[in-house]
Amino acid sequence: MSPLILALLAAVCVGAAGFALAPSLLGANRAGKRMKALQGDIQANRAASSAARTREQRRKNIQDALKSQSDQYGKRKRIPLQDQIFQAGMKTKRNDFIRNQVIVGVAAFALCMLLQVPMLFAAVFGVAGGYLLPKMYLGRRRKKFRDRFLDELPNAVEAIVRGVKSGLPLNDSMRVVAKEVKEPVKSEFQRVLDQQAVGKSMTEAVAVLLDRVPVPEVNFFVVVITVQQQAGGNLSEALGNLARVLRNRKKMKQKVKAMSSEAKASAVIIGALPFLVAILVSMTTPSYLLPLVQSPIGLFWLGVAAMLMGTGIFIMNRMVQFDF
Repeated sequence: MSPLILALLAAVCVGAAGFALAPSLLGANRAGKRMKALQGDIQANRAASSAARTREQRRKNIQDALKSQSDQYGKRKRIPLQDQIFQAGMKTKRNDFIRNQVIVGVAAFALCMLLQVPMLFAAVFGVAGGYLLPKMYLGRRRKKFRDRFLDELPNAVEAIVRGVKSGLPLNDSMRVVAKEVKEPVKSEFQRVLDQQAVGKSMTEAVAVLLDRVPVPEVNFFVVVITVQQQAGGNLSEALGNLARVLRNRKKMKQKVKAMSSEAKASAVIIGALPFLVAILVSMTTPSYLLPLVQSPIGLFWLGVAAMLMGTGIFIMNRMVQFDF
């Protein structure tokens, strides 16, 4: 055989071998690519599943924190006397307050006896005065303390936001608030820091604010801090939104106060009118109203008038109270 034929046969053999082995090599290469793609898909699915579990766990933690805080806030409906004194910013003890109630009641009874009011009515006025007058004073002190606290709370929250955005930890931001803002927010945030100093967590320490001022605005602040401590998140953004909410609620309260001022003035005038008429009549004709205080039937109808007057004042007061 000639060399040309041998070379041709060798080329044909090599080509046949190449065609025979090429599909297996290409298949192996494609299989490797498919395995790599499948591994990438598995890793991506694992990452997505892990992220989904993390989001679900975070959502569950947030829901648990909100539910726990809501339950704690809902349990504060009936407040003991000592807690009411504490929320008024007073340092009086419960027994001392009760002693003051007894003193006021005895003084009211003695005043009625000096005015020659019958014994039964004097005792009723003494008991009512001893119980209601200190309670009214305590309620007024609580309301005044809350109003002062809520007026300064947005400034405190914004100060914390500025501190967190500048890189300060939450504790240091609260320490700045405890030094620079006005009372009573200054003292209350210092109490939070004192609670942390004795070993309590931020979630437990910030709850003392709600013990002192149990209002929705403070509950919002406690919920934000609690959720951030348990589930994480952007604290500065959450507190910034809270500060805007507090500002808007403050504006709404001022708007409601302005819109209800006319009704309140009318209620004050209507409530004071009978007393003013009685004083003027007594000055012009002293004997005209004496049967009301000297005869049993007059005292009876005087008591009925006082009850009706109190009912009317209560209804007018509730008509100008707005919850939002």
